[in-house]
Amino acid sequence: MNHKEFKTFRELREEVVLKGLCGKCGGCVSFCSAGELHALEMGEDDVPRYTDEKRCLYCGICYMICPVTKDLDAELQDNFGWQAPIGRWETISSARATDKAIRAVATDGGVVTALLCYMLENRLIDGAIVSRKTAAFAREPMIAITREELIAAAGSHFGGAAHLEELATKYTTYSPTISAVKGLESRDFQRVAMVGAPCQIMSIRKMQCLGILPAHIISHTIGLFCMENLVFDLSGRQTLEDKLRIDLADIDKLNIKEDVIISLNDGTTIHLPFEEADELARPACLACTDFANDYADLSAGGLGSPTGYTTMVVRSEKGSRVYTEALRHGYIEERAFSDYAELRSERTKMMAKVVAFAQRKRARGEARLSKLT
Repeated sequence: MNHKEFKTFRELREEVVLKGLCGKCGGCVSFCSAGELHALEMGEDDVPRYTDEKRCLYCGICYMICPVTKDLDAELQDNFGWQAPIGRWETISSARATDKAIRAVATDGGVVTALLCYMLENRLIDGAIVSRKTAAFAREPMIAITREELIAAAGSHFGGAAHLEELATKYTTYSPTISAVKGLESRDFQRVAMVGAPCQIMSIRKMQCLGILPAHIISHTIGLFCMENLVFDLSGRQTLEDKLRIDLADIDKLNIKEDVIISLNDGTTIHLPFEEADELARPACLACTDFANDYADLSAGGLGSPTGYTTMVVRSEKGSRVYTEALRHGYIEERAFSDYAELRSERTKMMAKVVAFAQRKRARGEARLSKLT
């Protein structure tokens, strides 16, 4: 095979890594056909690099499954029925978990955790790939197989006992969820749900388009609304603390709606505009064009719903079945309205907000990409 016929990791490095567009999802390393040959590895600062280029098969998979590259866009759009401006969707709603234990730790209404509990307890899945807090501003991927594990991973609470010093000199709100997919087959899982950011769901969908194992085990995807993830070092921490006039160790909870909402342990709430948060956003996030997680079965976030509720965008037939059955079995409940006219009006407003943010992020991402290409 003439590797010049395909774009390989050489091109991926030039077009994505060296331009600061790499999201560090690890897909290229974990799922490249040459993975068992150790051709690629995650190097310094979790950036992919060649371990030994002589071991590379030059198949081009690493390039194609990267969420930044565009080679599979047409196939993705066709396979998943993507339509402007936020992809395929069937309905939008505002809901919350009925379990108060879930709501107590949830970022919004706990619907994502409740849906995962429904799927797990009704044997639709064997487990769920989620992220759990390890310290303030630090999360890591895990495969949850019990209700207790799902609840423990819920929300973005930090807790007053967490110390930022545990993170040494690096802080990030990003969790490399895709890295947990690689070992699914060895654990005899047949059906697993995955919760992820748009870039992570995009990579999984690309792998499924190409038939890359074990991506087929991901049976359900729940995508989170995502404007950006924050990442900063000690100097960035000082900048944020000075800007907000707080100690980051006092942060209890982070949430994102119309802006970045920071809740402190003493009950104080601070709103940080995205224009200011952009200073601490991961460079790859600023070039991303997907806010609403267009290729997930279900998309979720706080935008458009009141405090204590989750905005849910039902996209696929599979997502519709899960949401409807979880509602019917009492795992979740929808926000009550006085009549159908009010319900319809509120849903229209919710979708308008989601679309507006999606267009805002797309414009920002396209502007940044145009400067780098």
